[in-house]
Amino acid sequence: MTTAGAELTLRHPVERFTLDNGLRVVLAPDRSVPVVAVSVFYDVGMRNEPEGRTGFAHLFEHMMFQGSANVPKMEHARLVQAAGGTFNGSTHQDYTNYFEALPAEALERALFLEADRMAAPAITEENLRNQIDVVKEEIRVNVLNRPYGAFPWLQLPQVAFESFANTHDGYGSFVDLESSTVDDAADFFSTYYAPGNAVLCIGGDLDVAETERLVQRWFGPVAAREVPPTPRTGEPAPTSVRSALVEDRLVTAPAVALGWRVPDPVAEFNSYLGTVLLAELLSEGDASRLERRLIHDDRIAIAQSSYVGLFGDPFDVRDATLLTTQVHHPAGVPVERVTAAVHEEIARVAADGVPADELRRVQARTEAQLLRQADSVLGRTLAFAAAELVHGRAELAGELAARLAAVTPEQVQAAARGLDPGTVAMLELRPAGGRA
Repeated sequence: MTTAGAELTLRHPVERFTLDNGLRVVLAPDRSVPVVAVSVFYDVGMRNEPEGRTGFAHLFEHMMFQGSANVPKMEHARLVQAAGGTFNGSTHQDYTNYFEALPAEALERALFLEADRMAAPAITEENLRNQIDVVKEEIRVNVLNRPYGAFPWLQLPQVAFESFANTHDGYGSFVDLESSTVDDAADFFSTYYAPGNAVLCIGGDLDVAETERLVQRWFGPVAAREVPPTPRTGEPAPTSVRSALVEDRLVTAPAVALGWRVPDPVAEFNSYLGTVLLAELLSEGDASRLERRLIHDDRIAIAQSSYVGLFGDPFDVRDATLLTTQVHHPAGVPVERVTAAVHEEIARVAADGVPADELRRVQARTEAQLLRQADSVLGRTLAFAAAELVHGRAELAGELAARLAAVTPEQVQAAARGLDPGTVAMLELRPAGGRA
């Protein structure tokens, strides 16, 4: 069994400096294996998108892979793979990232590639039209033509929140995507892809002084630009139940998602940790509260899960966010019976608390997951970068397992008391044509 304490803290040192153009740089050396990871996190995600430009953060992620001033289209991929490396990028609510993992001797190659597209991506009419088509096809495959494709990640926020930042479809509407112009893309780049709006994190087999010299060489010449303010995405806490019903022509079994506002992931971090462990206690593993109640005892559900954060990673998001419980259930089971059972199990934790041994089991599993993710150079580097961008402290990523180990039963009980059935957001999904 894992023991709470300092042994859970990652011992990789973290060095940081800032270039004259505002780029924040975090170095996490680890000489144990001859591998490096390079990641650039831009402080722009789905919640930054203006009205009329839904899906633009994700679209621009695609654009950043279409070549740059000194790197022809497809050459980025070829150069990384020729060195024996891998690469990718992803769009989140609050940031967009790009990353490579390569043999240590290819570090400068990765820095050159990332600096070149930070300075001047190939924003052309041909590239834009091509990538709009790619994103539209991605939406067709992942959302429109997939059972439960939008459930609940695209649909529940529209019920739970009020502001455009929190409610709009981050994948984007076809109308907004098709009406995007090269000028829109150039403005988006100029506004959000400034060096001062990014964090460069490099981990693995590196020499700090030599790496700083290389970073200065390749990223130092990137022109500084004004940095936009961090968007305000927090909202007043709800005071009533909000609900909606959607139909899906591709599904055969109904489902329901319940979402509760949770403490601010940054400003109320200790309270938030209690919420993270509550979600694990409710749904992870055969011994979890909802798995036992819904699946094994009452037999009123096919599948259930609970998680914090829109994409299931509780540590890469700012306020406002949700703890979501989603349940897929047989058509013959009334949704009211399912939601009543969920509320009852949460109320039981709120009233009776959590036995220490049950919490310890949940903590051990969660700590093991974090430490396993941090075992690879790339996983650790991405975690450091996200913590630096969201929390202002890369070191927090190395402390998470120990911080979770220190959470008390009282913190988890307080988190359960915050999941008020009178302020829940409820999204019910039914097969299209089903009876009301």
